[in-house]
Amino acid sequence: MSNQNKITYVELPARDIPATKAFFTSVFGWVFIDYGPDYATFTGAGLDGGFFKSDLNASTATGSALVVIYREDLEQSLELVKEKGGSIIKPIFTFPGGRRFHFGDPNGNELAVWSDK
Repeated sequence: MSNQNKITYVELPARDIPATKAFFTSVFGWVFIDYGPDYATFTGAGLDGGFFKSDLNASTATGSALVVIYREDLEQSLELVKEKGGSIIKPIFTFPGGRRFHFGDPNGNELAVWSDK
């Protein structure tokens, strides 16, 4: 199958790459590979990507795209995000097709978790 015209990679900013790796590994099971102190790639997320060293963050309030992660147990996921140092930006709400919440990672990047359950 060709990758022609497909989104194959996403990059996000990170002030603290070690904290970012620890958060996403413990909450979502992503696997990281370091490429120096200022960049780390991740796999195991459905779409591969990376975090680059930056003082900026990605937020829908500033027009950023929203990365949305699927998890069956939304309530458990919300508690795990909080337990591992994430912040809840929007609590669980319904939308056509399911439910989701938005969270901030350790860098303040806004992402979301959704479920059809």
